[in-house]
Amino acid sequence: MVEATIRRKQLLEAALGSRTLTSVDAREITLEAGQIGGRHLHPCPVVGYILSGVAIYQKEGEQEQLLPAGTAFYEPADVVVAQFGNASSKDELRFLAFYLLEGKQDLITMLEPQQGAQ
Repeated sequence: MVEATIRRKQLLEAALGSRTLTSVDAREITLEAGQIGGRHLHPCPVVGYILSGVAIYQKEGEQEQLLPAGTAFYEPADVVVAQFGNASSKDELRFLAFYLLEGKQDLITMLEPQQGAQ
């Protein structure tokens, strides 16, 4: 029997600080073509992975990023996400989100659009 080498490719490293994690809630999320999520934040850290499609990701006050399939991402707790949506007008976006929970917490808090934003 030939022993194959196990390959490990680092996709993301995210410092969580001094949090006490008690559970993980893993979700597969699908956005339809052109669908954009509203301005929001998460009360817990979120680690994600793009399964298919291309996401538009922008933390408030930072540049917009495109996240293609195979990309891992991190949304820190209590940081406003200006947008997270589907960059394609034709194809759906599928991604995994792992909510790193500290006790019983909501997963997301939707926020009002920023003043002056379109």
